[in-house]
Amino acid sequence: MSSNPIEIDHSHLPAYCEGIRHLGEPWADFERYADHAIIQEGQSAIADPADPRAVYQTLLAADALRYVTLQVCGSKGSGHPGGFASSAEAHAALMMLGHTNIVTEVGHHAPGFYASMFLDGSLEAMGIRTLNDMMARFREKHGLLGHLSGAIPGLLAPAGPLGQGQHFAMAGALLHRDKLFPVTIGDGGMGEPYVLNAMMHFHTAYPEVTNFLPVLVWNGYSQEHHSMVSLLDNGAMTAYWEGHGFDEVVLVDAKDFDDSAQDGAFVDSSRFGHDARMAFAARVLAEMDRAAKSALGGKLTAFVLKQLKGTGVHAVGAKSHNLYPADTLDAAHIVDGLKRRALPAQAWHIVRENLGRAGGGPAAKTAVTETELALAPLPAFAMQDFAKGEKAVPSTAMGALVAQLGQADPRFVVTNADGNEASAMKNINDALKIRHPTQDPLYNQMPNGQVYEPLNEDACAGLAAGLALFGSRALWLSYESFAINGWPIVQTVTQAMAELRRKTPSIVTMFTAGALEQGRNGWTHQRPEIENYFAAMMRNGNVYPLFPCDANAIQAAYAYATDSCNKGMVIIASKSPLPVYLSLEEARTAVEEGAAVLYESAGGDKGTVVFAVTGDMVFLPVFEAKQALEAEGYRVRIVAVINPRRLYRPGDVAWDTVSQGDGRFMDDVRFDSLFDGDVLLAVSGGPSAPLEPVLLRTRAARRDTLCWKRGETTASPAEIMDFNGITASRMIERVRALS
Repeated sequence: MSSNPIEIDHSHLPAYCEGIRHLGEPWADFERYADHAIIQEGQSAIADPADPRAVYQTLLAADALRYVTLQVCGSKGSGHPGGFASSAEAHAALMMLGHTNIVTEVGHHAPGFYASMFLDGSLEAMGIRTLNDMMARFREKHGLLGHLSGAIPGLLAPAGPLGQGQHFAMAGALLHRDKLFPVTIGDGGMGEPYVLNAMMHFHTAYPEVTNFLPVLVWNGYSQEHHSMVSLLDNGAMTAYWEGHGFDEVVLVDAKDFDDSAQDGAFVDSSRFGHDARMAFAARVLAEMDRAAKSALGGKLTAFVLKQLKGTGVHAVGAKSHNLYPADTLDAAHIVDGLKRRALPAQAWHIVRENLGRAGGGPAAKTAVTETELALAPLPAFAMQDFAKGEKAVPSTAMGALVAQLGQADPRFVVTNADGNEASAMKNINDALKIRHPTQDPLYNQMPNGQVYEPLNEDACAGLAAGLALFGSRALWLSYESFAINGWPIVQTVTQAMAELRRKTPSIVTMFTAGALEQGRNGWTHQRPEIENYFAAMMRNGNVYPLFPCDANAIQAAYAYATDSCNKGMVIIASKSPLPVYLSLEEARTAVEEGAAVLYESAGGDKGTVVFAVTGDMVFLPVFEAKQALEAEGYRVRIVAVINPRRLYRPGDVAWDTVSQGDGRFMDDVRFDSLFDGDVLLAVSGGPSAPLEPVLLRTRAARRDTLCWKRGETTASPAEIMDFNGITASRMIERVRALS
């Protein structure tokens, strides 16, 4: 902020403009076309897109968005104004047409989205009432994050990593068939393989759901260079979208209206004369209205706006992307950019009234994510209480509960790229059916199925996470080895859930085919290292990796996860028949407490050996080692670590900073009763990080870890465990060495 603020006469300005740096002169025909707001009290959109008043006031809104975006970024010498600036006419048109449930794929458009929430009054819900307030809290803690957060009033979803926003738009469209969900997409991110791929598969599975509208901001540049699609001509760009199943591609090219002889395929419409700017805005408004009606009318539709990155701000091209510390409100190029977009006082009244009424009121009050979505009651799960000692398949036991939930909740969706049958969960497909246009009972395929199976983990994770964030139940199933391809959006969503001001169902995932089961498939299917990722996220406060030890424990874990809110629940289990160690009631207690004793010797005079174990198949060598150790005179206690998040100390986890915080942790007395011993071996069929809370708190004087090292092709689980040193003989050897 400048030490010498510019003097502005605020007597004619609305109060929210306090802090504005520059005012401009009225445009031509201002009194004719802006004597009053075109969206009047009680209305939610312009009545006629062809009305010159509507066009004029849409252009006012676009420039207001640009002005606020640039001044707010300049106030901190930080932020990204250029990309959003090239979308301003499209964004303003959507709002003026009443379509305010807008998401984005572009985290760098955050300042512009914040500007729209400021101009419609939504940010007042977080105490941002004036432009001064907005500048003070931009990119500050408890303020307006550098990249979009769904915690900001009126904003539906987060945006940071590219290639995610379309999932939120599709989830919204699936849940709210009567509303349009535009999603702005930057051409700098068109190199991401997921965006059109995900929409194409979704359209094949849900051909009747077309009420999402991708809006490509085709401005020719990425963050630091030309975009990879900058050399396409308009025909090639249209064909690109049509080749991905879009029935209608509406493209508006600013070049068609250029009266300023700009070079190149991409031009800055703010440099046009007034009449040309009006003509361009009129085309955007009319074509956006056509695109919206097409999408709402049953056609898969895309809107493409082609104009130069940085249109109307301080610079153009990639140079407009980012501000640096020298780009202050006193810098000449920032001052020039603001002055070029400065509006007269009356225009700010018009903009606030129009955008504050668009969509039925400020987005903070009208966006679909501002209220909790009504949910079907959870069923009273009919669980099978497997007898201790018998063998049962954990994943199949969970599948039976998933089927019950899907039958009770018709909105429930299961996603899986690699196939439920391959994970011993065919019972899900039998009950809920794979959603597929080819009806085939042999493969459980039905056009209205609840199992969504694109061969793309990002698409699976994205739809499930989007549905959960928007208030509906979903489940993402995968192989643990492949989950890394979809996990980033789950991480994005769990962070968003931690910030939400409302309850929403947790995103629940289950990853089967652990490394130990995949010997013959080799290292491509042996990637349990992602468990360390989950373990690191436990400290976030709302992420829970769950390691059920048997078929009873997985049923308890799934019921626990499904009944939770605003959390990321990750269940990891095998698809092989394995021994049952806990009764169903014991399993429920273990999931809630965090751990349970599966076995304890009656006595032993050589000291107590504690095995703290995450996993299920890995208990086989642990119990084998137990027999030999008891024969040598050791007392052995085997503890299943099922919910390690519960085993941290309260100060280890940011639980008190998250929405729907859970402050339940195992107390010292109970912890010590489980893990006190002379020797403690932390054992995992995967990596060791999930056992960190045990190793932090145990009072055992001598301890060690046996866990996964790397993958290899083997003929059996025993052979891959031997390759990684997770064997009974190795455990016995370590106990002897530590004793």
